[in-house]
Amino acid sequence: MSLAERLWLENADLARACLRHPFIRGIADGSLSQRNFAWYVGQDYFYLHAFTRAYCIAAAKGVDWDATKAFHALAAGAIEEADLHKGYAELWEIDLNEVKPSAATRRYTDFLLATAWGYDTGVTAAALTPCMRLYAHLGQAVAKERNHEGNPYAGWITAYSSQDFEALSRQLESLVDRYATPSKPVQDAYRYAMLCERDFFDTAWRCKSSD
Repeated sequence: MSLAERLWLENADLARACLRHPFIRGIADGSLSQRNFAWYVGQDYFYLHAFTRAYCIAAAKGVDWDATKAFHALAAGAIEEADLHKGYAELWEIDLNEVKPSAATRRYTDFLLATAWGYDTGVTAAALTPCMRLYAHLGQAVAKERNHEGNPYAGWITAYSSQDFEALSRQLESLVDRYATPSKPVQDAYRYAMLCERDFFDTAWRCKSSD
């Protein structure tokens, strides 16, 4: 079993909690209020800016050319994901320039940027991977549950259940397997990111700008 697979299995409890969360359930059946989803889009757009910067920092600090190229390619994928959010924003007239990060969002972004600046390639890859792997997992699981015709969030489900997104997730996991070692910093970074994901969904469900 690879290190990335082991880390995912060690955090399966949080993956299950996210899949069962009422926010994700609301996306799955289309019942989530537009207000909650719009708030989430704004927060996730802010998050993706930090996520992209963390990729770029990791690329600049890459231990070899392969790592630098891989992180740059992943940053491009994150920019495409942010463009998806721009589409939602235009549809629902969300002013992304007015978004103020919640405490949960800020905790997550600060953690990613601090890790990218302060740790090596392996730990940084471990901190970044949960977002990608979890969203691929959620998208694929939700896509299998029912027919999503008419679901206002079908675009979200399609994007995160796609083979393209799965490929990006695996690319990031390959960096964990290549550059990280089984260690407490790697395990802690992965676990903390998963906890941040759970808290991100919870805050979006409660739709608070601060907590």
